[in-house]
Amino acid sequence: MNRWPVPEPEIPDGTHPALAAVARAAVGAFRDACARFSAPELAEKVGMGADGTATTRLDMLVDTAVAAAVDVCGVNLLSEEIGVIDNGSAVTLVVDPVDGTANAVAGVPLSSFAGVVAVDGKPVESLTTWLDTGRSWHARAGEPGPWRTSGRRELDGAAVSLLRPHARNEAAWLRVSRRAARVRILSSSCLEAALVAQGSTDAFADAGSDTHRIMDIAAAAVLVPAAGGAVMDAFGREVEIDPDLTRRWSGVVAATPELAADLAATIRGSEVG
Repeated sequence: MNRWPVPEPEIPDGTHPALAAVARAAVGAFRDACARFSAPELAEKVGMGADGTATTRLDMLVDTAVAAAVDVCGVNLLSEEIGVIDNGSAVTLVVDPVDGTANAVAGVPLSSFAGVVAVDGKPVESLTTWLDTGRSWHARAGEPGPWRTSGRRELDGAAVSLLRPHARNEAAWLRVSRRAARVRILSSSCLEAALVAQGSTDAFADAGSDTHRIMDIAAAAVLVPAAGGAVMDAFGREVEIDPDLTRRWSGVVAATPELAADLAATIRGSEVG
């Protein structure tokens, strides 16, 4: 397969040193893996991740590099493949080393690294990096960021990204798609959330399939509110950092709290409020 060069990540000055180091390690391992292995080799299932899903060779190579960087920095790690590494620090990095693995192994340039710095369990900073371009979105909790969402308040006429539908949530998926003006399936939750933050699309959601793990939406929960938007679970469950990787959410990421509430209510099949 022909692949283009993977550039260095554009990590903003002032990013937490451990988060920056882990992001660079992830991008470097991603670049190396794509250069060394074919698409079938990258996609080969080589084990079982800590979240209970199969791990591809690409996932394991990048996650291993992330774990090594974490050990050098002396912080803790919560990752979907390796799980928990406890280095006795008050700082934990919650990391999705390759979000959009299916895209990445196929050569579709829509995959991302996402990480959150949590201090004593509280998220304080996030970084999302588009693996194929190096573009990064950085935010700190409680501080306005450089991006602004579209500001849309209602689902009717909105541009919405969705996870692909499953039999268990087909009705909810159709309810959302019938009200939206445009629906995209990009297959990288962290990247799609960043596009909401910068105003390129109005919302992104798992339409009730309970697919999201905490590392799928943790970065969005810092980044999107800093841009004026909102992140919530469609069924009202608190989005919180938890080492129990069996927990799942139906994440809703939207340009405004009003749009988030409208989207969540549509997923549930109920009225807003």
